[in-house]
Amino acid sequence: MKNKDNSEIVAQARGKNFRVSARKLRRITNQLRGCSYGEALVLPEFMPYKMSYLISQLILSAAANANTNFGLNKSNLFISEAQVNDSVSLKRFRPRAQGRGYPIKKPTCKVTIRSKSSQVLFER
Repeated sequence: MKNKDNSEIVAQARGKNFRVSARKLRRITNQLRGCSYGEALVLPEFMPYKMSYLISQLILSAAANANTNFGLNKSNLFISEAQVNDSVSLKRFRPRAQGRGYPIKKPTCKVTIRSKSSQVLFER
């Protein structure tokens, strides 16, 4: 995807409806922002969070999109942007005393990972 000034090529991958709160996923993505492709693949493996595997799958998908769609080399990629936004909540009810129902909101979120090539930055 080219930006308005046609100078940068950005490949992205999106994950939707991850069944975890956005706050918990931001712990992972904040550490990955600005890392090279190789670093970004290794870092989630050593994090003690369950969703690290899904984030590493998104990184692989963004790199594959950059390679397939734009012909960029994976070794020159870095994570330029990693966004985590809230999505719709699953609404459930828990039974309570005297026949009442207590609402439970289970959060979901969506993740966008964008990768750029480092060669584009050095050519200017």
